[in-house]
Amino acid sequence: MDLDVFVSAHRAEWDRLDALIRRGRRLTGAEADELVTLYQRTATHLSLIRSSVPDPQLTGRLSRLVARARSAVTGTRRASWRDVTRFLGRSFPAAVYRARHWWVPTALISTAVAILLGWWIGTHPDVQASIAAPGHLRELTRPGGGYETYYSSHPAASFAAQVWTNNAQAAALCLVLGVFLGLPVLWVLFQNMLNLGVGFGLMSSAGRLDTFLGLVLPHGLLELTAVFVAAGTGMRLGWTVIDPGPRTRRTALAEEGRAAVGMAIGLALVLFVSGAIEGFVTPSGLPTWARITIGVLAELAFLAYVYVLGGRAVREGETGDLQEAERSSTVPTAA
Repeated sequence: MDLDVFVSAHRAEWDRLDALIRRGRRLTGAEADELVTLYQRTATHLSLIRSSVPDPQLTGRLSRLVARARSAVTGTRRASWRDVTRFLGRSFPAAVYRARHWWVPTALISTAVAILLGWWIGTHPDVQASIAAPGHLRELTRPGGGYETYYSSHPAASFAAQVWTNNAQAAALCLVLGVFLGLPVLWVLFQNMLNLGVGFGLMSSAGRLDTFLGLVLPHGLLELTAVFVAAGTGMRLGWTVIDPGPRTRRTALAEEGRAAVGMAIGLALVLFVSGAIEGFVTPSGLPTWARITIGVLAELAFLAYVYVLGGRAVREGETGDLQEAERSSTVPTAA
């Protein structure tokens, strides 16, 4: 395609579209119909230029023109409580449910890795010696030592906020870094499992595994599930780069990327709950069985939320992406 000839043939249409957009609401019925027609034509022109002779300057100009025209045609839409309800009741649980074939195996394998690391550290004194000096390890694992006082070393509210911030950042990293073929996600996940395995191994070698589990399980079940969901979703995003399926790679990444962004917001809310449990329940004076029961109930509530609400939404066609009317227009392509 000769770009100069193409521009000369359609410049008048683009200029006319720009003039109609500038007039705003002062359009007659015929001019409004013309605006819609020119918007559709210009969107097609943009797609053709991108696929055949991508010119950065022209592509940028037409992209801005199409975006303005789309806003003029569809109108400005403001977020409402209905959007929040839809996100929490359909989009987020559906996105988590759709990613279950990635995050469930991730959870099982990661848990097995943490247990194996804990067994290896707990049964090999030489490995423990490489972690820290014997006196320091005794200080960590003794009754009232470092592992126990960690959860009550700061005021509950500030501790919960700090935990929530750190975990939300880790989850967001997993989602964002997934686009790099998922490899950085594996590193973030391994670091989390290594930290868990070290605590597991050291406390079990000191004969205090029950105490360790009583401290970790109340908040850890929900917290780790959120991390596994983020990691699994990040790796699925990385796999989309390799195998986008019947969609174009750009379309696939756009759809999965938007769902991942929504997932980050939803997981931040989940991690807020786990952070509150870690800040207020874990260091509380409640019996161990009561603290663990709270953690188990929170975990079961989240799984029911995903598999009941999310499963139902997916069966009704929900994907976790934006609604069709809110997505950018695309030109059909041959399969």
